Amino acid sequence: MTILLAGQQNAGKSTLFNMLTGARQHVANYPGVTVDKKVGFFKVGNETCGLVDLPGTYSLSSFSLEERVTRQALSDLKPTAVLNVLDAVNLSRGLNLTMQLIEQSQPLVLVINMMDIAQSEGITIDSDLLSKRLGLPVIETIGKQARGKQLIADSISTATVTQLPYSLPKLTQAQQQLVLLLQSNQHYLGQPIEWLALRLLEQDAVVEGQLKEALPTEEWEKISVWLEETIPNLTALLTMSVSDYVMTCRNGFIQQLLQDVVHEATPDKETRTEKIDRWVLNRYIAPCVLLATVFLIYQLSIVYGYELTNYTWPYLAATREFIAGFLPAAGFLHDPYVRSMGLWIVDSANTLLNYVPIFLILFGLIAALEDSGYMARIAFIVDKILHKFGLHGQSTLPMILSGVFAGGCAVPGIMATKGIPDHRARLATILTVPFMNCLAKVPLYTLLVSIFFVEHKALMMFYIATITIIAALLVAKLLTKTVLRGTETAPFVMELPRYHMPTLRSVLTRAFERTWIYIKKVGTIVIAVSVVIFCLLQFPGVPNSQQQTFEQQATAAIDRFYTKLKGNPYLDNVPAAELSALVNYYTDFKRAKLNATSPSASKSVNVAFSERNALFYPLVVPPKGDKAAKKISRELRKLASSRKKIRRKMKELRLETSLLGQLGRSMEPVTQLAGFDWKINVALLSSFAARESSVATLGVLFQQDDDSNDTLEARMSSETKDKGSSDLSAVAVILFFALYPPCLATMIMIRVQTGQYRWMLLAIFLPTGLGFLVATTAYTLGNLFALSGIAMMSWIYGTSLATLLLVACSDTLKRWKQRWLTPQQLRNENG
Repeated sequence: MTILLAGQQNAGKSTLFNMLTGARQHVANYPGVTVDKKVGFFKVGNETCGLVDLPGTYSLSSFSLEERVTRQALSDLKPTAVLNVLDAVNLSRGLNLTMQLIEQSQPLVLVINMMDIAQSEGITIDSDLLSKRLGLPVIETIGKQARGKQLIADSISTATVTQLPYSLPKLTQAQQQLVLLLQSNQHYLGQPIEWLALRLLEQDAVVEGQLKEALPTEEWEKISVWLEETIPNLTALLTMSVSDYVMTCRNGFIQQLLQDVVHEATPDKETRTEKIDRWVLNRYIAPCVLLATVFLIYQLSIVYGYELTNYTWPYLAATREFIAGFLPAAGFLHDPYVRSMGLWIVDSANTLLNYVPIFLILFGLIAALEDSGYMARIAFIVDKILHKFGLHGQSTLPMILSGVFAGGCAVPGIMATKGIPDHRARLATILTVPFMNCLAKVPLYTLLVSIFFVEHKALMMFYIATITIIAALLVAKLLTKTVLRGTETAPFVMELPRYHMPTLRSVLTRAFERTWIYIKKVGTIVIAVSVVIFCLLQFPGVPNSQQQTFEQQATAAIDRFYTKLKGNPYLDNVPAAELSALVNYYTDFKRAKLNATSPSASKSVNVAFSERNALFYPLVVPPKGDKAAKKISRELRKLASSRKKIRRKMKELRLETSLLGQLGRSMEPVTQLAGFDWKINVALLSSFAARESSVATLGVLFQQDDDSNDTLEARMSSETKDKGSSDLSAVAVILFFALYPPCLATMIMIRVQTGQYRWMLLAIFLPTGLGFLVATTAYTLGNLFALSGIAMMSWIYGTSLATLLLVACSDTLKRWKQRWLTPQQLRNENG
């Protein structure tokens, strides 16, 4: 049996779904769209039922994607029963959908949820009378307390297809005539003819399109001609549109029904929700509450969640060591490709998995905000501002998750756009949230600010944190006026639900569910991406002439080792064939000791390595008083150090001559317009796979000298000053990186959420062009007018802010202008 859950948003459908299915559920998308499809299973007697949670909707019209998806699912899935979930405190809105489900001849069971809240507010519902008046089974539940599970299971067999409880007297004749026209083609339709006839009279574009495709051409033309002749006459008779007449009759019946079945003890008493909203939605206090909420989310998820990674990372590191044990051993200079690629893939996966604690907390907090009812208030508070730029109140959450201040991630931000009902605003949000300052961008900002703007750190970080918001809003306005101009929009309808106390089960279920989606959708591309980047950085490899030089250096280091230890009794245990194994043993031991977090862990490392190789252990940890062992340990340390330096030089040369390195050099003639050299190019290219790679790549490119222990900041500062680079170059890099295209994981998520490659390509090329234009402008004008980096950044910021304010006020200015125009001027301006 297939059971569907239908109802308005915030009626508790998800809670009931989790109550019925438990862990036996999964989330996918409806075919061809990005709307969530939650499917689970539960038992009714000895039979297993499939339960589908339909998108929350107020009606079955065709205004929004969710409404069309719900209507299509009801038609295609042919359910055994539809559980129509109603909010006990807000029956008036929920019953509108109920009437439309009855129109569609669906087998219904009414489930009145949140009865505890209704009782606490003095609301009583006569369920027996409601059942009698509608001709449907009605049950009462309290989803968050798991009350009503058995009642729902028992009610499946009683699901009823009932007659419409109200009449449409002025449409009856026209509807019957249209039914006769449709009956001869009933085998083409697959849906109730009376419902199709009513939708055609309401001029439902989706139904018209479906019938146009399904019916023979001559039959559809006959129906189309009849509609063109009849609907104008009906509109004149009704003095309103057919859809308005249907809605009027429907709402009249609902209001009369509610008067009979719903009773409030104190109808004028201020509810708890109203008391809270008096403060939370106050025009002066609301922004403060919103900022405090955002700060709390960041503090708990980013700050404390990141601290949890200190506990999870040792397990990931141990996993890496475990996998490394099954890979071929490292050579003295050259590692087998299987080992290099394997460890590269593991390191890439660990980078992703290390943030899982952060996302668990983040998604849990978001679920709590959704369940509490405050998430809808956030959208309400900021909608007026965002609407000026073509965005939506519900664009706030994706921006917060992406790092509206600093420290988010664009992947969960894009995932969160599913809740935006307006398709155009949703696409604009998807294409602009990557501009936010994700956590992975912060290291490069910190590096450059620490080198070039020591005296203006606070001001520069303020500029960086806010200019991305300005850029996102301006780009959103540009998109909605150009490529998204013809994209479908939906009316902004917002339900401010009553406040509820979130349940732990619901919060944890959704936190784990969303985190798993993140791991599954992003993690599946890690191997492919890692292999591609590995190949681009490895091939064609070090030139043969240079390779011979490195091998000669390695041979010289080995010869020195044996010369220094000539006559050492322990040397007999280390034949030349096992020297690489000994050096690997030494480096593994040192790494394990560094990772040991306590004295007991350090002792465990000693025990493990003594068991791993009893012959090598005394050479790494010399027994007390054994001078020969100490000498070989000292020379072994020198040999390992020499090997490390040679391998580092090889790695630098391999990177410089790699395909990615050559690409960076080939871009220099163009990128030098913005002050970028090939090293910056390579760092930016590598960061396309993951933003964190930018600083890691720079750490490889700006190599440390053998006789120094300088930080990366010191090495970059010294080299850039030697080359005459200025803080203007740093400003150009910062501006480009702030507007840089999304990382690869985000690009994949854009493709997944939009379902089209063209939006993914637009998300690549638009930020690239915009970022390079801004960076080039800043670098060129700064040099032309001999401005400092901080002065140029201030000029760019001021210009951007002024543009933002001008765009925001443009509609207001236009309205003011129209007040002073004559009627003829208005007609001319409006065409």
